[in-house]
Amino acid sequence: MTSSTTSPQAYRPSSAKRGQLWLANHFAILTAVAVLLYLFLPVAYTFAFSFNDHGKTNIVWQGFTFRHWQDPCGVPGACSSLVTSLQVGALSTVVATVLGTLMALAMVRYRFRGKAASNMLIFVPMATPEIVMGAALLTIFVQGFANIGLSLGFWTIVFAHIMFCLSFVVVTVKARIQSLDPRIEEAAQDLYASPMQTFWQVTFPLILPGILGAAMLAFSLSFDDFIITNFVSGNESTFPKFVYVASRRGIPAEANVIGFSMFVIAVLLVVGAQVVNSMRASTPKE
Repeated sequence: MTSSTTSPQAYRPSSAKRGQLWLANHFAILTAVAVLLYLFLPVAYTFAFSFNDHGKTNIVWQGFTFRHWQDPCGVPGACSSLVTSLQVGALSTVVATVLGTLMALAMVRYRFRGKAASNMLIFVPMATPEIVMGAALLTIFVQGFANIGLSLGFWTIVFAHIMFCLSFVVVTVKARIQSLDPRIEEAAQDLYASPMQTFWQVTFPLILPGILGAAMLAFSLSFDDFIITNFVSGNESTFPKFVYVASRRGIPAEANVIGFSMFVIAVLLVVGAQVVNSMRASTPKE
């Protein structure tokens, strides 16, 4: 009897087969890289054209210069609109975060009449098109605030941003609260902690990451908003509104400088938060 033996090379896949195997193993990574390149292409364009030595328009590359980075406020209205956006974002974020956190606590921890309807209505501002919400708020502000002498401007922008940021804060903080183990709070109460002590020493530290995440989301939504702001701003100009008006004659490179700088600051904040969390996780507990 003869036993047939097969050489190991007979099982070696062909080059085409190896290519297919390699593509199958790295498909997810290649897709992620392609998506990231697609997402960051406008950012790269913004960074590149912040150095463009342009004339009236910043559309065609005409030369390299550092002068736009040396004086980002060289274009009238650029820095003043940026300051307005930062002020509006800070005020609306603080108010929306406080109110949204209280609403999330009430919806998760308490029972009241109309709770199911409230949970459903929270999503209505998130699902409503911004142009519809902007037109509705414009009608409310013009007809309602005119009686108290408040015209369209800074405060109407703040009120509008609080309204549409509130839903995002509630949903974010609510998800964090629902993920908590109620037995932790019960253990604190078994150790004779009062309800206020339980909240500040147990509940609040546990939901703080969700609150901070909701605040960052609210600020980014407020700073980035243009459609609703354009309806209720009157003569007040925010940075997105300034960019929109400037785009009609070619966005100046100073706007690219400011926009890319805000992007870098946001990335550094996110990376810093990740580094801090990693350091806390790696620190041995005593």
